Amino acid sequence: MNYKKRTKISKILIDETVEPGTNVIILGWVRTIRSSKEIAFIELNDGSSMKNIQGVIQQPESFPVLDQISTGASIRMEGTLVPSGGKGQKFEIAVSRIDLVGPADASYPLQKKRHTMEFLREIANLRPRTNTFGAVNRTRSKLAYAIHSYFQERGFYYVHTPIISTSDCEGAGNLFRVSSFDFQEVPKKEGRVDWDSDFFATPAYLTVSGQLEAELLAAGLGDVYTFGPTFRAENSNTSRHAAEFWMIEPEMAWAELEDNMELAEDFLKFLFRYALEKCKEEMDFFSQWVDKEVRSTLEGVINSKFERLPYTEAISILEKSKEPFQYPVSWGLDLQSEHERFLTEKVFHRPVILHDYPSKIKAFYMRLNDDGKTVRAMDVLVPKVGEIIGGSQREERRDVLVQRMQEIGIGNIEDYQWYLDIRVFGTVPHSGFGLGFERALMYITGMSNIRDVIAFPRVPRWAKF
Repeated sequence: MNYKKRTKISKILIDETVEPGTNVIILGWVRTIRSSKEIAFIELNDGSSMKNIQGVIQQPESFPVLDQISTGASIRMEGTLVPSGGKGQKFEIAVSRIDLVGPADASYPLQKKRHTMEFLREIANLRPRTNTFGAVNRTRSKLAYAIHSYFQERGFYYVHTPIISTSDCEGAGNLFRVSSFDFQEVPKKEGRVDWDSDFFATPAYLTVSGQLEAELLAAGLGDVYTFGPTFRAENSNTSRHAAEFWMIEPEMAWAELEDNMELAEDFLKFLFRYALEKCKEEMDFFSQWVDKEVRSTLEGVINSKFERLPYTEAISILEKSKEPFQYPVSWGLDLQSEHERFLTEKVFHRPVILHDYPSKIKAFYMRLNDDGKTVRAMDVLVPKVGEIIGGSQREERRDVLVQRMQEIGIGNIEDYQWYLDIRVFGTVPHSGFGLGFERALMYITGMSNIRDVIAFPRVPRWAKF
């Protein structure tokens, strides 16, 4: 059987580039099948579109293979594309031949009804065939392309930073260890683990960020970006946390905090605009079935000029509001999502970029301001969720960076000599930020759980498929 020659459903129903009267071959999975003695109908989907194509079969008794075809089966359907007389569809296929490729038995779990998200997570191997997860996966693919397009068109170089790392960029300590040891017989020296005997001869981890290495590459290439998997061994079961997720991290040489804020705002608007324009079918679906306000939310961000607000002013606004927040507000404390949403939704009614945070609540690599108390950090806050991007101008002065590392208790600073060297050999101001791809996808699609914008999520006590 020849599978090379086929027409994707999207070409027929979305692009409308196939003329009626054309002989077409559709390869796909059966959504529904119903028949009588006179006529049979098969709804087929091939993953290229939200929409199904209907095959119409006259004289079903002439197609004995129909007795073996049920919902979930994969088939090859050949026939003539004709205008449809049915409601809600422009074209259908007058079927001349059907071949069963892969049968599906009666236990096929995706029947014609709405299933809960919890149930669908249990069958992540099959959920891409549903409307919701077909739309999510197509949107994810298109937006991954958009990310590369954005940075490539602006002169950034795509760089691949290590997945296995020996440093903790965030300093949080929530790391997955990488080792070749037999855990039943871990070698020890003087009562402690002998890491010198391990594969890398030093403790190694799955990366939490490509930022530190991206800084090194930016110091030679100028503007770079990473886009790859990162890992956090954080025992959190919230709807916004996953142990494995993808991060977009641009890093720019010769850039200060203001340049960073401009890039972050422009990048977010580009992504949201791209989703509305290039994922129209999927966005229509999300607006109808997931979040009726998702389109207007994105348009609101696109059409806004982001407010620039120093952290100190934000604290003053929150304190004066007398709002009954669940978490306390005072200078020196990190903001919670309720505070961030209050600023974006109740005070400014648009996205806000908070900047110049207290140094004690931010990472060691952020540039210290002249006041000695705050750093050149920024967080981009958007309505409905709060923080979506975090970044900073990096500390380019070696002596100040070493002092900050000592203050937070980084033990052996010599282990970071490779990072300090670019502050000795031609240091330059540089800045960057991180955007969690899944967090962005949740915002764009309206999906409420990070487990539903990753094909095979990794969360505490769950690494199936």
